[in-house]
Amino acid sequence: MSATDISTRSLKPRPGRRGMLIGATVLGVLTAIALDTTVVTIGSEQDMRVAGFSADTYGAAQFPRIRDDVISRAVGAKTLANALAKDKKAAAEQYGTGGAMPVLPVELTGTVGEGNGGIYDVTVDGLEDIRIRVQTGPAINGTDLRDAPGDIAFGEFKNQIEYQDAGAGINRAMKSEILQDLDRESLPGKTISITGVFKLINPKMWLITPVEVQVQ
Repeated sequence: MSATDISTRSLKPRPGRRGMLIGATVLGVLTAIALDTTVVTIGSEQDMRVAGFSADTYGAAQFPRIRDDVISRAVGAKTLANALAKDKKAAAEQYGTGGAMPVLPVELTGTVGEGNGGIYDVTVDGLEDIRIRVQTGPAINGTDLRDAPGDIAFGEFKNQIEYQDAGAGINRAMKSEILQDLDRESLPGKTISITGVFKLINPKMWLITPVEVQVQ
C-alpha cells in the first residue's frame, strides 16, 4: 500500500455515532409531525375553528334546516290563538321551544297594514283582537330564529358575543334568501301568507320573524 492510498483513506469522513443519533432524531421528529398533521378542507367545520368563528358562514349553514323545521311544526294562527287563550303555559309546552319566553311557530294569511321601520301590521280574519306584526327588513332583530329549533345552545360557542352573532348570522341568511327581492313599499293593502316564529311575551301581541313569505 502506498503512502498516497493511506493519505486518501484517512481523509474519507466516517459517520460518527453522534451524527447517526442526530439523524435518527431528526427523522423521528419529521415522522411525528407528518402523523400529527390534519388536512383541513376549506369551508369545513375544522376550517371554521382554525379561521375563527364566522357568523355569516354559521347562519348560511343553519338557516335551511331551521326554515324546514319551522315549516314542519307551524300551527295555524287561529288554532294557536285559541290554545294560548285557553291555557298559555300548556300551549307553549305543546307548540313552542324554550323556557320562560318560548318561541312559537305559526302560519297565517292576512292583509298587510301600515308599517314602520320594515315592521308591518297584518290583520287576520277572526283575530282582530291580536296585534300581529311581521319583520321584513332591512333590519331583522332578535334571536327568535336561532332559538326556534331548541337545539342551539350557548355552550356550543366561545362566549356570549359569538352566541349573539350566531343569531344575527341566521337572520341575515334568512333575509338574503326570502326578503331580498321583497317590495316593502307596496305591501300595505296586499294579502300576505307568512310562516315564521315569534317569542311569546304577550299572547295578544305577536312579532313574527318569517321563514317563508308569499305576497298575493
